[in-house]
Amino acid sequence: MNYIIETERLKLRELTLDDTEKLALVLSDPQSMRFYPHPFSREEVENWIKWNIDNYKKYGFGLWAVLEKESDEFIGDCGITMQQVENDLFPEIGYHLRKEFRGKGYATEAARACSDFAKSRGIKQIISYMKSDNLPSRHVAERNGMTYVKSFTKTVMGKVVEDEVLYMKTL
Repeated sequence: MNYIIETERLKLRELTLDDTEKLALVLSDPQSMRFYPHPFSREEVENWIKWNIDNYKKYGFGLWAVLEKESDEFIGDCGITMQQVENDLFPEIGYHLRKEFRGKGYATEAARACSDFAKSRGIKQIISYMKSDNLPSRHVAERNGMTYVKSFTKTVMGKVVEDEVLYMKTL
């Protein structure tokens, strides 16, 4: 298997459609997706993977499968996608982990490795954004060296979300 990133405890690789069931453990879980407009259907999980496969071809990055090194367990996704924030397009670090793997520092470890990957590819600035009440994601962004920039409104999955917050880091 060709891994894009390896850290002390994690391996990140490109997603494939074979990951649909495992990724659905995160993206279809109501608790995990409480900050999204709704949990994903199987078709939406497949479309998410296809979108990322397109991103790999277009940008050379996307959200990657995150596997725990010791067990080789699929624990979620993390990576970089291009995101529109108001009138600007930014590379954004995003992450989704299965609930049983949260609170162990995996999201921070993966996000930091993605920052390093972005810097190695010549990216000068990276963001993360999330709903204002998504405190775990805000903490990951802060532990990744990002600082709060502003609140903004964004359309997510066809719904206007007025309470998004933007974090940014210069690489």
